[in-house]
Amino acid sequence: MAGLDPDDWGSLRALGHRMLDDMIDRLAEQGGEAGRDIPVWQPMPEAAREALRRPLPRGPTDPAALYGEFQARIVPYALGNTHPRFMGWVHGGGTGIGMLAELLAGGLNANLGGRDHAPIELERTVIGWAAEMVGMPTGSSGLLVTGSSMANMIAVLTARRAVVGPEVRTTGVGGRGLVGYAGASAHGCIPRAFDMAGLGTDALRAVPVDADHRMRVDALEAAVRADRAAGLAPFIVVATAGSVDTGAIDDLEAIAAFCRSEAIWFHVDGAFGALAALSPTLRPRLAGIEHADSLAFDFHKWAQVPYDAGCVVIRDAQAQADAFAQTLAYLARADRGVAGNAPWPCDLGPDLSRGFRALKVWMTLATYGTDRMGRMVDQCCGVARHLGELVEAEPQLELLAPVTLNIVCFRFTAGAEDLDWLNGELVKDLQEAGIAVPSTTTIRGMLAIRAAIVNHRTRKCDVELMFDGILRLARLRSAERR
Repeated sequence: MAGLDPDDWGSLRALGHRMLDDMIDRLAEQGGEAGRDIPVWQPMPEAAREALRRPLPRGPTDPAALYGEFQARIVPYALGNTHPRFMGWVHGGGTGIGMLAELLAGGLNANLGGRDHAPIELERTVIGWAAEMVGMPTGSSGLLVTGSSMANMIAVLTARRAVVGPEVRTTGVGGRGLVGYAGASAHGCIPRAFDMAGLGTDALRAVPVDADHRMRVDALEAAVRADRAAGLAPFIVVATAGSVDTGAIDDLEAIAAFCRSEAIWFHVDGAFGALAALSPTLRPRLAGIEHADSLAFDFHKWAQVPYDAGCVVIRDAQAQADAFAQTLAYLARADRGVAGNAPWPCDLGPDLSRGFRALKVWMTLATYGTDRMGRMVDQCCGVARHLGELVEAEPQLELLAPVTLNIVCFRFTAGAEDLDWLNGELVKDLQEAGIAVPSTTTIRGMLAIRAAIVNHRTRKCDVELMFDGILRLARLRSAERR
């Protein structure tokens, strides 16, 4: 027999129950007190790497043996973002219900590129929820995608088609002089989107930011005036709601008003910051986001949905369809039957084959409710403020940027001629000791230790442990130099 179903479903069922129990135990441990004693991350030994570099298998392997390898060689050397002291990048911590939703989606094995089936209706519901969360119209269009990088690119392509017209899809953008604008602290995926959209990175203007790392609206206005005078065609402004370096939020209200007055597409990159809209205390900082022509953000960050689960929301549904609609004959839509239910998701983005991401988003939001999710966002920001206060009270540390949301940028300032080198080493020391995983960034030309509080499991005690670890490791390095 060439089929792939098991001869013994009972053995597979038993192995599945064992896997599920083990992974639930692991999540429960990560969220409890005992889990805080587990290293956040540890280097992968070369022997373990070598063991995974095996030839293409020609014959079968017992699934139980493969699961044993997973537990021995993968789980111990995972990234660690489920751990409460993972603070290096803006990675969500995941949840048990999200993990179970992934299992259900895998069992259904739905392709959400198109056709008439319930998973597509569920994704449409989730897109409606996403729009409602930020105050955009409930009739907005959108898609669930891999992440904000893809979501931002879809927004740029949609704006390009909306401004230039249908011919851009056949004759391209050559010679049209399209230019766009983003703050100098915008995420690197924005120039990359311009590159992949055929506009070129030179078409993106890096607008200066103010002392709080927010795009200067006066500088934006001046840049647009200069480009228009030069015969160029401004077509999009990308505002940031939660910058990757410091968590800064641009003045969305002022930028939205400027874009309306200039007939320029207003896009918001809210990769993690858009979810602050769920918090009544933080929502006012996002004033103006509801005016966006398009929005990119990730459910796999603050919403804690398992990777991957990015989202793009487009105010004008027709504009998104105009930018991506397919015309291939074999994808012809029918008025009824399986080939009905147009428009299909493949008419709204570049992917034809798409997984059932909507199920884990739907189950996560419905299980916890947006009120509880908003309180979780507040909790993360409260922990970040606590860390900021600890830094400001310590003479050997310096806070390098305001704690706007959940990101704290600081550095050790004593006892070394090369402070950039020292702070970089302290971050690697922390990581390799398993104490915590912060990352680094550059603020005003200085290398900073950057802690992003995104995991719903992170508490004040976790940042205190990292804080103490930094000081202790700095003393050890000082002693070694002496």
